[in-house]
Amino acid sequence: MAYSKIFSGDLPELLNEIIQYFHHDYKTLHSCILVNRLWCRLAIPLLWEDPFSIPTLNCRFIDIYLSYLNEDCKLKLNEYGINNNLFPSNTFFNYPSFIQHLDTRKISNSIENWVAQLSYSIQNNNLQITNFTKLIYSSLFLIFIENEVKLRSLEVSLLSHQVCEYFDEAFELILKNPNFICDIKNLKLDFIITAETITKLLLFLNSNCNSISSLYFLFPSYYNNYPINEKSLSQIIDSQENLKKILLGYNNFPLYHSLLSLKNSNCSNTLNTIVFYYIDFNNIIVFNEVFNQLNVLESIHIIYCHSLDIKFIQQIINITKPFKLKSLFLNELLNIESLKLLIQKFGNNLEDFGICISNITDKSQQLIQLFESVLKYCQKIKFLYLPVGLNNQNINLLFNLIDNIKQNLNYLRIDALDYDNHFSSNILQNLGKILPLKLEYLNLGLVINNYGNDLEVFLKNSQNTFIKKLLIRNKKEDESDDIFPYIREYIMKKKRVKYLAILETIDEKCEDLFSLKDKVKELELYDIQVLYYYNLYIDIYCFVKENYLQ
Repeated sequence: MAYSKIFSGDLPELLNEIIQYFHHDYKTLHSCILVNRLWCRLAIPLLWEDPFSIPTLNCRFIDIYLSYLNEDCKLKLNEYGINNNLFPSNTFFNYPSFIQHLDTRKISNSIENWVAQLSYSIQNNNLQITNFTKLIYSSLFLIFIENEVKLRSLEVSLLSHQVCEYFDEAFELILKNPNFICDIKNLKLDFIITAETITKLLLFLNSNCNSISSLYFLFPSYYNNYPINEKSLSQIIDSQENLKKILLGYNNFPLYHSLLSLKNSNCSNTLNTIVFYYIDFNNIIVFNEVFNQLNVLESIHIIYCHSLDIKFIQQIINITKPFKLKSLFLNELLNIESLKLLIQKFGNNLEDFGICISNITDKSQQLIQLFESVLKYCQKIKFLYLPVGLNNQNINLLFNLIDNIKQNLNYLRIDALDYDNHFSSNILQNLGKILPLKLEYLNLGLVINNYGNDLEVFLKNSQNTFIKKLLIRNKKEDESDDIFPYIREYIMKKKRVKYLAILETIDEKCEDLFSLKDKVKELELYDIQVLYYYNLYIDIYCFVKENYLQ
């Protein structure tokens, strides 16, 4: 009875909760809009709150946005050969009003893809293309502003002078209409260039945005204008009334004043999460001073940071205020004894752990000590990334670690692409027996030898494990090697996977399963969705952002 009421719309509150569950499952949301009017009305806002982030090469949603331009603006498009027939004459919803999240990089990429799909002469003139792209960029911001949108999230990624040029005119519109971003809760600033726009933007944010709850600063070590912008960043932090989460990123980011800003009276009673991302901790000695003033700090996350030496680790260990180290991803092994102290102190609450170190085979003894420490103190790991640096004699340590944490393990990535097929064979022969019954994400980078039955053994041994997202990156040794028969027999027919991505390489040539349309259709018949490898791939930064900073 309740089931039929949900479909008929008699329980709209419950139905809304159900549809919210599919928030980022765009395929399911598209199906929901076809059920009836109520389902459509509830699903459409979710599809249109951030269409620039939907992983698709089809950017025709831009046509719909541009249909909201006034006639004078459409005349400007006509000058580039854009006929008004391109735009839909009628729309069922006010689509621009649903926008909640904007990422300047994704907007640029979407516009460039959209322009590439047009069959107009502007494609043959680089200057025209640039000017046209700038026009579309600023037109989209104008549409959102005229529809009185109040953004919830803004990501400003200025990674090239051209992208900064695109953003300039849009920023002038924002300056005249501060209500557009004054209520943002999530702000990300990602710059690798020097531009006057950046300084103006920081000053504007400091004066107009004081309700940010999640803040991301990603500035590279070679970024200029430190004195002005460091002051502005500190002022932005100081001005916040409810700052709960902050990410500080990249090598020589001017941490000193920004860290001290966290001591202000507002942050000291609101800030609960700090993420350090590619930060160089060398000569930073204010951790005790800052952290001991943060009254509600719950967790910190250290991702590929530098100078994790005894001086830094001793500061962290000596902090008296309680907090949890939840994420630790290493890109260097400076002092294994100090790292062991860190893991001993915080390992019981560590949830995400990984290693990404060049020349890792030269550090096998240090790696063994590190794994032994993790095995001893870390029982709650959910995300494990292992670019295997052991050898066939001590790889059992890796298997013991996975077996030890499998009741909590949900994300596993193993990368053995830089080793011969004997090492991959060892992994495939043993890994399947120790996997948990369910994994959200499994990413295997291997050298799979078709002459053996290693992949078949792995798939047989793991047949009781359901894997929501399975990624395989295979470094083929022979052009004739084909792993798809095993995929068909043990994954497709048994419906053990929801999303699948396979990327195979040989002699620097790549072949993505997504491009093999016949196989994609075959898998779809068994309700397995094939995606591009890098669309399904989970980046560590994105993982931490989505799980701890939203």
